[in-house]
Amino acid sequence: MLRSLIRALPVTLALAAGPAVALELDAMTDAERDAFGEQVRAYLLENPEVLMEAIAVLDQKQAEVAAQGDSAMIDSHAAALFESEGDWQGGNPDGDITVVEFMDYKCGYCRRAFPEVEELISSDGNIRYILKEFPILGEQSTMAAQFALAVREIEGDEAYKQAHNALMTMRADVSEESLTALADSLDADFEAVQAEMASPRVAAIIAGNHQLAQAMQISGTPSFVMGDQMLRGYVPLEQMREMVAQNRAE
Repeated sequence: MLRSLIRALPVTLALAAGPAVALELDAMTDAERDAFGEQVRAYLLENPEVLMEAIAVLDQKQAEVAAQGDSAMIDSHAAALFESEGDWQGGNPDGDITVVEFMDYKCGYCRRAFPEVEELISSDGNIRYILKEFPILGEQSTMAAQFALAVREIEGDEAYKQAHNALMTMRADVSEESLTALADSLDADFEAVQAEMASPRVAAIIAGNHQLAQAMQISGTPSFVMGDQMLRGYVPLEQMREMVAQNRAE
């Protein structure tokens, strides 16, 4: 790949330099063009830092284009992201920054992020936080999401958050037995919760989150929407704080 990039650079550099240089290159004979290319190649091999600088500029431009695309997607799906009644909302409802997390209870990185996200929300005090149940890792993931949503439908937001916290730290497999024990710890009727787990309402919330994730080009967990930015994957606490500060500054 690096050799191909070096071979292509003479034409790329000529085009970047402007129409006049590009025309001069076009006017060269094949032998002159080959000689020019060898000179450029030799220079780059002797000064590889130039190539690395060019790659860094390209990476930056690609990141800027991707960020613009993410911002446009967030704008076009704002209602589904920020206003869905099927999602639990916490933190400060009047916060100046909204953080949306797409999560899966069986995702190791979601579990790793869990205490750091909790710390971010509680220590900041001015973030609205939205949880989107996005089970993608198999049957246990789906059962856990169904259980949490069913608890919310029957017992309300406070019970949902307790269930969410417990599922995020649960070491046992997600099964009827473990969910029964969890329901008992919440003073919830497991039979009622189990019936609600299979309800059209719960199915619609999960399906809607999957459709939204597909539209947002989200395929893994955890994934975050933070202001007008998207974070795909685990991000350490300090980096999340930096991004919150950046959003506020902008």
